[in-house]
Amino acid sequence: MIKRFFQAALLVGAAVLVAPAASAQTFAKGADVGWLQQMEATGYVFYNEQGQAQDCLAILKDQGINAIRLRVFVNPSDDKASGHCSPPEVVAMAKRATDQGFRVMIDFHYSDTWADPGKQAKPAAWASHSFAQLLTDVYDHTLSTMTMLKAAGVTPEWVQVGNEIPGGMLWPEGSTKNFPQLAQLITKGYEAVKAVSPTSKVIVHLDRGNDNAMYRSFFDQLTQNGGKFDVIGMSYYPFWLKQDYTASIANLRANLLDMVARYPGKEVVVAEVGNDYTNVQNSFDMLLATQQAVRAVPQGKGLGVFYWEPEGAKSWSHYQLSAWGDDGKPSPALKAFQDGAAGKPAPATRSKKAK
Repeated sequence: MIKRFFQAALLVGAAVLVAPAASAQTFAKGADVGWLQQMEATGYVFYNEQGQAQDCLAILKDQGINAIRLRVFVNPSDDKASGHCSPPEVVAMAKRATDQGFRVMIDFHYSDTWADPGKQAKPAAWASHSFAQLLTDVYDHTLSTMTMLKAAGVTPEWVQVGNEIPGGMLWPEGSTKNFPQLAQLITKGYEAVKAVSPTSKVIVHLDRGNDNAMYRSFFDQLTQNGGKFDVIGMSYYPFWLKQDYTASIANLRANLLDMVARYPGKEVVVAEVGNDYTNVQNSFDMLLATQQAVRAVPQGKGLGVFYWEPEGAKSWSHYQLSAWGDDGKPSPALKAFQDGAAGKPAPATRSKKAK
């Protein structure tokens, strides 16, 4: 959904070990943590359930998270509201996550700032470029970032070409009004990923995972125009739909099943999910139901579920849909990611209401 919010990342380095190949066979329980480095740099302290200050990634791992998603901006500013997440910053964070045993998803926005259904602005450096040059820009930027990751010892398991692009990307040239051109841009990103990391699965990502008609329209046109991709990524935010998840979860489930049936050989992932951090019980239940929907996709083609910025505490980000309490501790809702969570009672606690 539209990200109206704040802050991103600063450099952190670490030695790295490539995640074992066997991890690709397990269900991804993920967290997008693009804000984490800057939260740390501005002095935010994360506390575990025992009230002890601890590395946020370690806390997330204890909650069952096994994968980390990171956004990439092309040439971002240092502005707290919309900057950071440059390729070097993302590489540093990916190294850190991989070193701690997490799998990695990289999310290319192809913009200097937030890209989502409401805004897909070209990077300033590409603003006057022809469509032919934009094809080269997408390829070169993707190839360069992937090469930096490889040099750091990071092999992303998944790579998004575009972020929430139901209307296309790199407007106006890559708008869905110019679908043949959009398909070419997506394919250039795909080819750049595969040139460096043939095992990485390329995701094309839309919002409103409950909207089957939108997904059919988009992916019918993408396939008809020869667009290359491996995985259909979905966002699912009942909060932004202004309804309880129980009103749309069946539609999400049906869409997941339809996508793998309609597009043979493709897989699906819920690349973003979130809910009001003050509504712990409902968030826990929604996360369980979303994971169950993805796990129910036949032949293991439902790859996983990623929470968008669970660590992005409202006191720091002003974002209502984190999964972090006002006390600096993880929300009990995150326990939905722990092994065996489906058999556990839901958490009885609630976070304090937002001010």
